[in-house]
Amino acid sequence: MTLAWKPDAIEGRAVRELLIGESAPIRVVRRLVCQVASTAASVLITGPSGSGKEMVARAIHAESNRASGPFVAVNCGAIPRDLLESELFGHEKGAFTGAVSQMRGRFEDANGGTLFLDEIGDMPADMQVKLLRVLEDRSVTRVGGRAPIRIDTRIISATHRDIGTAIEDQKFREDLYYRLAVFPVHLPALAERRDDVPLLIDHFLRLFAEPGREITLSPAALDELCAYRWPGNVRELRNIIERAVILFPGGVIGPDEMALLLRRAPAEKRDEREALWASASPPPPPARPETPKEKPMGGPIDLKWMVAEFEHRHIVDALRRCNGVVADAARHLSLQRTTLIEKMKKYGIVPNPV
Repeated sequence: MTLAWKPDAIEGRAVRELLIGESAPIRVVRRLVCQVASTAASVLITGPSGSGKEMVARAIHAESNRASGPFVAVNCGAIPRDLLESELFGHEKGAFTGAVSQMRGRFEDANGGTLFLDEIGDMPADMQVKLLRVLEDRSVTRVGGRAPIRIDTRIISATHRDIGTAIEDQKFREDLYYRLAVFPVHLPALAERRDDVPLLIDHFLRLFAEPGREITLSPAALDELCAYRWPGNVRELRNIIERAVILFPGGVIGPDEMALLLRRAPAEKRDEREALWASASPPPPPARPETPKEKPMGGPIDLKWMVAEFEHRHIVDALRRCNGVVADAARHLSLQRTTLIEKMKKYGIVPNPV
């Protein structure tokens, strides 16, 4: 069957800003987004982890008549099972131990806008039943409450899992699938749209590079990125460019620097790598027993040491950039504050304000 495009499905500014690329696969995705945005249909976005499914959801919201309303994102796989119902539907005071006050759920927060349910394939079976009821009744009942609350919320969901297999294995309800996937959109892996890599690189360079500290990729480095297999998809590319901006501000990224960024530096070039580290990052504090130590040259690659060294230097650099404020450094590194504190203890890092 051939899909007939709407002649009036014109790409808006938000679509082009959020869904970057000119390859055939991403142009199809943009066209689908433009077609479904103005409707009230529930959308299920599939695709591998890191491919940009939330960006598709945000583009649909931004081009819809709900754009002025809230966009609320929930990762169904990241919320503990016993808290998911309260997170989505809210709870009344005293509904359970620890419920010291009334709390609105994410459905209510997204009223008049869009609720994005990420990793819907990880939702527990009992919650799938309750979600189906909400979608059918268009109302929620808070945990511990009795009165249903009417909601006007558009549902966009996403998953990296094979939902067809999950249905066959009875891990996902088929009736819920049909409620969520009124309009399915599949986002391809980055390896399937390599022509978009240079455009994405330019976008991330503009996003992360500070004025006067812009970096330049050599033709060889750019060719290497375009040929890379991208197991982590767009998220991995974003992280690599952000690391490059942090490590080599104002510099030129060549093959050696790219090998370091891709974590593939060979043991025999450890001296070169150390020189790159020295020029890219502030010197580490005096060595402590917990601080990663240099290993002798010529032996096999010590992956644990390389990862520890990488973490140590990024943490030191983030603390420097954030004037020693641990909470700000944790946000810069996309870590929980407690996780960063544990890593600082591990490496003996003291947050000295600049």
